[in-house]
Amino acid sequence: MSKTPIHLDNLFNELGLNTLNKGIYAGSLGWLDSTINLTSINPANEAVLAEVKCAQPIHYEKIIAQAQSTFLRWRELPAPARGELIRQISELLRTKKNALGQLVSLEMGKVLSEGLGEVQEMIDMADFAVGQSRMLYGKTMHSERKMHRMYEQWHPLGVVGVITAFNFPVAVWAWNAFIAAITGNTVIWKPSALVPLCAIAVQHLCNQVLEPAGFAGLFNLFVDPEHQVAEMMIQDKQVPLISYTGSTAVGRTIYEKVASRLGKCLLEMGGNNAIIVDESADLELAIPAIFFGTVGTAGQRCTTTRRLIVHQSLIDAVIQRLQKAYQQVRIGDPLLANTLMGPLINEQAVKNFEQAIAAVLQQGGEILAGAKTLPGPGYYVQPTILRAENHWLTVQHETFAPILYVMEFSQIDEAIALQNAVPQGLSSSLFTTNLQNAEIFLSSCGSDCGIANINIGTSGAEIGGAFGGEKETGGGREAGSDAWQTYMRRQTNTINWGQALPLAQGIQFELPVYE
Repeated sequence: MSKTPIHLDNLFNELGLNTLNKGIYAGSLGWLDSTINLTSINPANEAVLAEVKCAQPIHYEKIIAQAQSTFLRWRELPAPARGELIRQISELLRTKKNALGQLVSLEMGKVLSEGLGEVQEMIDMADFAVGQSRMLYGKTMHSERKMHRMYEQWHPLGVVGVITAFNFPVAVWAWNAFIAAITGNTVIWKPSALVPLCAIAVQHLCNQVLEPAGFAGLFNLFVDPEHQVAEMMIQDKQVPLISYTGSTAVGRTIYEKVASRLGKCLLEMGGNNAIIVDESADLELAIPAIFFGTVGTAGQRCTTTRRLIVHQSLIDAVIQRLQKAYQQVRIGDPLLANTLMGPLINEQAVKNFEQAIAAVLQQGGEILAGAKTLPGPGYYVQPTILRAENHWLTVQHETFAPILYVMEFSQIDEAIALQNAVPQGLSSSLFTTNLQNAEIFLSSCGSDCGIANINIGTSGAEIGGAFGGEKETGGGREAGSDAWQTYMRRQTNTINWGQALPLAQGIQFELPVYE
């Protein structure tokens, strides 16, 4: 396999990673030392990239103190002024896009175009946040009482804890952090221990803007592979909101712990996304969407297409075209220009891939494409198509790997029922030229997912919309639309500008007269 076409020292220097004993950042206290190390591994060749310092309980106490202290000053800054600092971060990200995109590909394993796309998503999110900083609107209501005015306004929560997954090591943090920041909050970030260098690089870049402005504690960071420090943050009443992206099993535990202290959770968890192809579908649109949805990021997106539900009249044609496309997939080093699919994140991911295929075959499934692991070094597998039944246990679960389960239907209601008959509810798509089918799919009788698309795939959401899903996906919403409200508390205000004190609902309650 060809050698990665970058000079590691140059890349690290450009992103501030040349001093490798970092991994804990606490505002004006700067980078903190530790006696615990974590090794970052390149999944493409299993080579060691760097050693990173990991957080200990004493570090958390310093981080939360800095985040709280900064919050007291940050909340007083007018929202447009907060937006200006995020704009400056956006400008810096533009100059570092290529280097940071390379690091994402290097440490996570997604191909370079996707690594660069993830950094572009950060830039887009920052730009969106800048505009949103001037649009934190409340409502004005008519009072039922004479000479009274009612309105609502929004205030920041305080310190927001953000826990992110490996598959989007920088973009998902930006969805949360930039919106949390312009709404007046400070942020503590616990990234996946599989991609610590990406997080450290982002923190370095943000520091270049925030430290000179006097707000070094706005964004804080700790790397914690054992989750001991993360547990402190989850249990901490000083952190009113925990935003978590990851598996449903872990998210459910976090939700229970945060709810027990009456905190708030924003959950973005498992996806088991389906594309329906009806009898009227344009396959020139459908096949590329299915292909990217299943092969992109080696199947390691929460919006990856995992189930394909095809009308019985098109099932053979769709399978044949996908088989041909799968034979052309170039698998290898994600930083090489001609690579279409990189590695899985680690050895455990490869085992999960193998176990899922074995389980489906044992239940009577059929291999239609792929299904093999590739020799190392690196955690490579073939993108896989399996004929399967929707109710099988393995199909009901999300396997973070490029496995597509194919099944057929005869009526649109049957297809929608199959799509909805899984515990997850993130993304969904219907390919059709039938207007009635499209409207049924988008109606209350249609898709039960947070995202429902017509004639585009399940993967690749734009930041302008609220991103998230229902059921075991968690119900959270991030990024655009009114997702900013999650990071704020609503306050209703009533002002009496008259000289009487009428009560609501016409209640009469006279003050006793004492003689």
